[in-house]
Amino acid sequence: MGLKIIVLAKQVPDTRNVGKDAMNADGTINRAALPAIFNPEDLNALELALRIKDNNPGTTVSILTMGPARASEVIREGMYRGADNGYLLTDRAFAGADTLATSYALATAIKKIGGYDLIIGGRQAIDGDTAQVGPQVAEKLGLGQITYTEEVLSLENGKITVRRHIDGGIEVVEGTLPLVLTVNGSAAPCRPRNAKLVQKFKYATSKSEENPAKEKYAEQLKGKDYLEITEWSVADVDGDTKQCGLSGSPTKVKKIENIIFQAKESKTITGSDADVENLIIELLNNHTIG
Repeated sequence: MGLKIIVLAKQVPDTRNVGKDAMNADGTINRAALPAIFNPEDLNALELALRIKDNNPGTTVSILTMGPARASEVIREGMYRGADNGYLLTDRAFAGADTLATSYALATAIKKIGGYDLIIGGRQAIDGDTAQVGPQVAEKLGLGQITYTEEVLSLENGKITVRRHIDGGIEVVEGTLPLVLTVNGSAAPCRPRNAKLVQKFKYATSKSEENPAKEKYAEQLKGKDYLEITEWSVADVDGDTKQCGLSGSPTKVKKIENIIFQAKESKTITGSDADVENLIIELLNNHTIG
């Protein structure tokens, strides 16, 4: 019997190239100033889901993401690799969400999708590095969770056994479905795009996304419902706008800064309290720590 898997994926700014214009005045990320990419650990999560699908006939994998219309690209990338469909949460009311507001929005969408067996996401996103969204989604849905997952060892009779990589070692953990898994970057890398799937889904779009090519071939694409990416607003998922976006986000970002480590001359210090204290002060001042 197949499983219903929802993969949480995020389109993130490429934080490897953060410039002075990377932050808006309200403390949110200026996403227009940075290239958008598929969050790396969400790709590991997708591969884990696809491996489960490979081993369990009848399993479906859906991508769920939140963002502007262009975030549909994450869903298409998932479909190019083997995902079956996707859901885009997009609404101005979702903008500026921290982890609390993001997990609330995702949880409301998951409830609307319903019938899930596994919810799988990357451990954390590179634009925040908090590792909070997956656990918060589990809490809001009242589900058990296994974090730091690297590999699924067995999945049968409503039970899943996974290997998780934590500081200091490896653990083997069993859980009962439905369940939330968050996946480490040390898990198997995601498979490449499949050429046939690229041809099949390249015109898949959400309602508010512009796609000139799809408009050009509108007549030929009629009746191909699998090319319609489901798009939901706050109202569509019965969400509370006060718990979404900036209004639902207690976290406020003070500053975004790109820190570049450069090799300089070496310095030898003694073990005296004064030398150690001076070193800590120097490291704080140049942002190496703190």
